Amino acid sequence: MTVASSFSVQALDALSEYDDVISWINDTLPISEDREEDAVDLVELDQHITQLLASLDISSEDTSSQLERTVRDVSRAVPRLTYDLHFMKDGALTLQSGLLHVRSRAKAAVPLSTQDALDKLHLLDTMKSHMESAREVLREAESWSTLEIEVTSLLSDHNYSKAAARLSEASRSMVVFQNTPEYDPRRALMVNLQNQLEASLSSALVAAINIHDLAACKSYFSIFSDIQREHEFRNYYNGSRKAEVVALWQNTQLLDCDGEGTMTFVEFLPKFYEHLLSLLNLERASMAFIFPDPAVSLSALISSVLSALQPTFPQRLTSLFNHYGDSVLKILISLFKMTEDFAAAAEKVTEKIKHSTPSMEASESPTSNPVTHKRRRSMRMSMSWRNTPPRSSSNTQNITKLSSLLDWEQELFQPFLDFQVEYVSLERRFLDENLRHITKNDGARDDTDSDGARLLRERAVDVFGAAEESVTRCVAFTHGYGAVGLVQALDGFFKSFVDMRTDGLRKTSSPSSSTYNSTEEGLSGLDYTPQDWAEIQHYLHLLSSARSVFERLLSFENKLRASLAQISTALRLSREDPITFGSNQSQLLSQSTLHSPDLHTLLESRPTDPLLVEARSAVYLFAKTCQECLQRTILSPLMKPLSGYASLPLWNAPGNSKSQKINELHVPSFSLSPSETVQRVADNLLNLPQLFEVYVDDDALSFSLHTLPHIDEPEIPLESQPTYVGHARRQSISRPVAQGPSPELVSSAWLSSLSRTLLTHLTKEVLPAIPALSQSGSAQLSSDLGYLSNIVRAINIEFDDLERWRTCIDSEDGGGVQDRVWKEVNRMRGVKKP
Repeated sequence: MTVASSFSVQALDALSEYDDVISWINDTLPISEDREEDAVDLVELDQHITQLLASLDISSEDTSSQLERTVRDVSRAVPRLTYDLHFMKDGALTLQSGLLHVRSRAKAAVPLSTQDALDKLHLLDTMKSHMESAREVLREAESWSTLEIEVTSLLSDHNYSKAAARLSEASRSMVVFQNTPEYDPRRALMVNLQNQLEASLSSALVAAINIHDLAACKSYFSIFSDIQREHEFRNYYNGSRKAEVVALWQNTQLLDCDGEGTMTFVEFLPKFYEHLLSLLNLERASMAFIFPDPAVSLSALISSVLSALQPTFPQRLTSLFNHYGDSVLKILISLFKMTEDFAAAAEKVTEKIKHSTPSMEASESPTSNPVTHKRRRSMRMSMSWRNTPPRSSSNTQNITKLSSLLDWEQELFQPFLDFQVEYVSLERRFLDENLRHITKNDGARDDTDSDGARLLRERAVDVFGAAEESVTRCVAFTHGYGAVGLVQALDGFFKSFVDMRTDGLRKTSSPSSSTYNSTEEGLSGLDYTPQDWAEIQHYLHLLSSARSVFERLLSFENKLRASLAQISTALRLSREDPITFGSNQSQLLSQSTLHSPDLHTLLESRPTDPLLVEARSAVYLFAKTCQECLQRTILSPLMKPLSGYASLPLWNAPGNSKSQKINELHVPSFSLSPSETVQRVADNLLNLPQLFEVYVDDDALSFSLHTLPHIDEPEIPLESQPTYVGHARRQSISRPVAQGPSPELVSSAWLSSLSRTLLTHLTKEVLPAIPALSQSGSAQLSSDLGYLSNIVRAINIEFDDLERWRTCIDSEDGGGVQDRVWKEVNRMRGVKKP
């Protein structure tokens, strides 16, 4: 079979698994989603379609043939099936008749006297069973009639063990009175006697616990177990053992939680955990001797300590939040790390106690040293509950007990969970606090100073340094589940930093102070003052700094993506093998709102997708602001002459069309020269390329070309436009800076933007400000616009509004299409609206 036929067979076999034929076709045809930027090979696709159609035709014919054979076989088999059923029915009737005959012969074979004897034996056995049951009931009734007297007498003689045994025996017989009127009174009596026994033992039990009399404690535990009061015994025991640790928590005044004392919570918590851990190590030997389930008992002791703390752990964390404000995250991470260290140490203690339980001989010699018998006891719970799953139903009870080991860890970490789910807010507030600290001395500095660009670079170093610590905080505090919040916080953090510089630049930037009649020498007539040159250098340095910040941003994104890959791997291992790579804290976080679809989307995103989208936009906005300020300075020799262009007297020179009679001969004037202002503007416009020859090697001009004012991306050659990250099938000049456009492209883009900015100012601001136009004024304006249009074309610029103004000025008919330009021209000429 060929490879192609094998492919067809596999494809047809998969058809039965689809409910929708269209989905099957889409999955079968070899069109990969990863090739979204490449054209599909139509020839190859046509071959696959042809092959698939042929396979479908052959398969259809084979199926029809098989269906015909099946129908033919069934048609032949149905008549014989009726015969077979009839034959089976006759056989069953014959068998039934034979069985009845054998049964009758068997009865006849047993003598009548023997049958009577067997019936009597059966009757006697039934009577014996009923009599024994009645005897047991009578004995239990007799036992209950003397129960209260016996137990009271035993308690008076301080014979607590026999009293407990008597109550245990009576408790087992309670089932006899189930669903009878005697049950409730006997139940009440049982509880009353158990309470009396517990009250008689409580003082002696507390004393034995306090003096660490393990033999007495073990004996008392047996008594409490006999009367189903194990829980009460554990309450007595845990209450006594935890008293010192709980008192340490309650009596210590903390400066940042209670407003009193000299110790902070970060200083106190390790001491508290140290005392608690010392208690657990001490109780590891004691509980192994007293309790049959020491690991569970030790876990219950930890839970008892944590639940008895006043003020509670969450209350103190809330006090910390109110005390430290925006910088609380660092404190919370320190406390969380301490808590994780304690949990790991406490878990080691529980693991040790599960591997060292006292032997059975210890129950026979309670005065013996419990440590000498630990290794001889049956290892009923010797295997770690984390590493060994239950293998049969026989150890279900032990597994259930071991699962309670999770309780104290959940109670220990639960207070942090509320802060962990708010990680994005905490991280953003912490970063904003760092940003305020980094820029606290920047308010007195002016971005127009020569140090503005250098200051931006220096602050960027501090900002990115602070951001790199965020990844460590995210992993330490949320085990990676806060990755979405991390990206959001960092994105907003970088955006705030850049926006601060953008706002400062906007506030400090001002129009150039150069004048049209400046006597300073420039580039072939471009009249720039020393201040203009200083501003050009300043804005170029700021653009260069913006480029440097953007490069740092891209580098940081790569580091962040690598960290996210590590987080993704860790979370995947935790899901696939929670016993080895998971923890209770991870389980809590996996069940929280941090484990959201957005987290999976982020961790599974393609390497080409941008992470810090808002930060990139902020850098581009800063670059755009720098470009606008730079353009304002560069165009100042061209803009300033135009400031008085609309008020020139030549627009309303004699020969106004309003005073001209209709039948008066119109003598047109020819070869009007452009006005001095337009000549000056056009000459300066032609001199602009020389300016870029000076800065041709400056990489700052090539950064963020797509944000240049009035730039049109289709003007940029496609070979200079790499695919922008995150926008498939779209070409753009907003490329990574390491692959910048050519110097020729940069010069062309800047010249185009500057020219369009100038012409936009002319057509939107200057020309509409002309108050009136006479006939000679229209001729002069037409000459100016024509001359300027030729100059613009000479530098390869097309500007529709300029041509529109020229067309409207040259036309004597003001009744054309009533667009904006026509309305302005008619107003200047005094043409009334229809």
